[in-house]
Amino acid sequence: MPISDCEVRDPRIRRTRQLLQGALRDLMQARSFEDITVQDITDAATVNRATFYDHYADKFALLDALIAGGFHEILHTRHVQLAGAGPSAARAVIEATCDYLAQIRAEHPDCGDKNAFQPLIDAAITSAIRRILAGIDAKPVTDGFRPSEMAATAAAWAIYGSARHWSSNPSRPPVAEVVPQILNFVLPMLENANPQSQPDPAQSHPANAASGSSV
Repeated sequence: MPISDCEVRDPRIRRTRQLLQGALRDLMQARSFEDITVQDITDAATVNRATFYDHYADKFALLDALIAGGFHEILHTRHVQLAGAGPSAARAVIEATCDYLAQIRAEHPDCGDKNAFQPLIDAAITSAIRRILAGIDAKPVTDGFRPSEMAATAAAWAIYGSARHWSSNPSRPPVAEVVPQILNFVLPMLENANPQSQPDPAQSHPANAASGSSV
């Protein structure tokens, strides 16, 4: 299994993956994902099939990387690190998730929620959220089980599910209004994983979070 694109340091690997992802992105502007083959992708990227399989197991893995990469780009512009930074990071992740889903819907207005690669969108973004939240208030592992990781997984699905529901509403409220609502039930999941943590009240209180949110 190739290492995550966000962890790649070798410029040659990054360039090849960017070529493959760019090729898939361009092809999807002209035809459906179901009609695109690995050969189509390698031809457009001007790489051979063996090179493709050195990086991705199949076109679905490539699409997963493309989706996750777009989400990580938004996180990067907001300076959200993969090591959790507490409630402020949770708020930034919620804002980024809402923005990214709104962006996808704007770029593909006819796709809706029922399309062939919606499960990949769900899995890719939720996995990216979980990786960030897993670093928030993490306890040392003493018995092979880390409560904070379970909390991060639950919180990631809660964030993504809420943001997806918000983005599917044509008359959705501004992001700044929905963020405090999601924080209200996500933060307890993370805080309960480490009762000794003392989050900043100014960051964790929904009303204060709303005033500090910017989109």
